[in-house]
Amino acid sequence: MPSKPVTLRPITRKPANGPAPRHRPTRSETEAAVRVLIEWAGDDPDREGLKGTPGRVARSYEEFFRGYDTDPVELLQRTFEEIEGYDEMVVLKDIRFESHCEHHMAPIIGKAHLAYLPKHRVVGISKLARLVEVFGRRLQIQEKMTVQIANTLNEVLQPKGVGVVIEAAHQCMTTRGVHKPGVAMVTSHMLGAFRDDPSTRREFLAFVGVPGTVPLGNV
Repeated sequence: MPSKPVTLRPITRKPANGPAPRHRPTRSETEAAVRVLIEWAGDDPDREGLKGTPGRVARSYEEFFRGYDTDPVELLQRTFEEIEGYDEMVVLKDIRFESHCEHHMAPIIGKAHLAYLPKHRVVGISKLARLVEVFGRRLQIQEKMTVQIANTLNEVLQPKGVGVVIEAAHQCMTTRGVHKPGVAMVTSHMLGAFRDDPSTRREFLAFVGVPGTVPLGNV
């Protein structure tokens, strides 16, 4: 018998990244700001190669930061209760994501590994990947993103435990500043059984591999 989908009641929560801006600039204001940046860099925004750049940058920002347009809790509302008593670990690993550092707006490129121990319900695996995408497509720091993903899974599914590990390369330190390519940052957040039970935590880490073994490339 196929699993029966269950739609949960909406959960009252504060916006993930604080209150919404009081004023969201228009497209023309955004493009004008890009022109200023081009001039500040020392180039001419009216030369042939740069005439269309302000519009292209605005469109690319819509893609880079589309995570602000999705409520992560609503994303996970459709769950399944008919799981035939399944209570073992659910793991989705090597979820590639692209984000941007909130300090320098430089790319963060990495992979996330998610796991939870179901209590009464499970969620479609595509929703887990999209959850990473929602938080990744925002201005971020890796530590905060790790906690946001874990807390959202825990809040909506109310499982026995949640584990999240993220490995990523930060171009704010590979292409500027200390210029150290090939360095990966690893963060984790464990809740419930993943925090309290060392064997559960070890099993999860064994599933995803020893931190640092996921190839990120020389980014």
